[in-house]
Order: sequence, then structure tokens, then C-alpha cells
Amino acid sequence: MVAARRLAGKAPTIGYHSCEPSVSYQMNPVMQAFMEETNMRLFPSLTRLMLFFWVALSGISTVHAKGEPVVLSIYGPVAAGAAQATDSANKGKASGPLLAAFDMKFLKSLPQRTFQSKTPWYKDSVTFTGPLLRDVLAAAKAKGEWMHAVALDEYQAKIPFSDAQEFDVILAHQINGETLTPKNKGPLFVVYPYDSKPELQSVRFYERSIWQLKALRIE
Repeated sequence: MVAARRLAGKAPTIGYHSCEPSVSYQMNPVMQAFMEETNMRLFPSLTRLMLFFWVALSGISTVHAKGEPVVLSIYGPVAAGAAQATDSANKGKASGPLLAAFDMKFLKSLPQRTFQSKTPWYKDSVTFTGPLLRDVLAAAKAKGEWMHAVALDEYQAKIPFSDAQEFDVILAHQINGETLTPKNKGPLFVVYPYDSKPELQSVRFYERSIWQLKALRIE
């Protein structure tokens, strides 16, 4: 039923995803408690220095300007022993160690790809613009065999990691020059160059074309 809704092109008209953190890193409970106890406003220089070293040591790609919302979070694999518990506690949500948190400004700073294609969701051919998925994954230093793409409404699609290398898949943020919003499949839409190869014009690839993308969980 969900796949049918997706192919029918009926995007849910929900509000913008707001549960992402207002900063581009996740603080562990010990650090968070310490920061609250000492009060960041009393020691601004020391606080900034501590955060710099913590983020540097964490290995997280933190491309997220102050005041800019995170539009895409990329998570690494869940440890084998913790997979079942994590999935049970976060059913339908991306989980695992945070690899990257990107804002739209960064995604637009990557090389952009534009192509025109026919799709099941639009009557006429449309023009999509966005960064290549493989470039986004490279920026996050993400590696794996599968990606679980998660939408704002928690719809998920399983995408082979190899698709990003084999095809010029993009994370479209514009259609016909217009910025995508949650009401029209935004802010990000996984789009394949369907007209480039007959094999891409199939339900298998249409179902991987998730819109309202908010997160990728790597396996």
C-alpha cells in the first residue's frame, strides 16, 4: 500500500521535519551534563575549544552552518549485537552512529547535476537538479552495501549502495528550477536518470526513488 501511494505521487502534506538537532553533532550524555552544569555562557572560549576537540575526535562530518536546518543526516551501520534493540527502540527511524549532518547550503555547494526525464509522477518530462548521491556519500565518508532511505513521514526505501556508483543518481532539490518543499516532494528527492537506460524505467527503481528524504542509514 505504501509503495502504491508513492508511485501514485501523492506526497503527504506534513510540516517540515523538526526533530533533527539544532546543531550538526550529537553530544554524549556525560558531555551534555557537564556543559549544563558549568553553563556555556560563563566560559564561552573554553566551551568552543572543548566542542572543537570533541567534534574533531568524533569523526563526524559537520557541515551545518549556525541557524541553518539539517536537511540530511547520514548514519553508519548499527553494531551487530545492538541492531535488534536499536531497531525495536527506534522503529521506522534511521539509527546508528551519526556520520554526517548536512544543510542545504552545503549540498548546493557540491557539483550540481541537471537532467530532464519522464517519470511516473509527472505528466510531462521534468528537469531535476541536485548533487550526485555518490558525492554526498563521499563527503560523509560513508561505505556499505545498502542504504535505508528515510522520508519525513518515516516511509523507507532500501537502495543498493552500488546504485550510487553505477548510475548518476541525484538528490534533487529543484524541479524545473523551483525549490522543492515538503509539500512538493522536498526538500530532497532521490532521482535516477530514468531516460538514460531502459532498465531504470521500472517499478524496482521507481520504488527506490524516495521523496521528502531526511536520512540515510548505511548497512
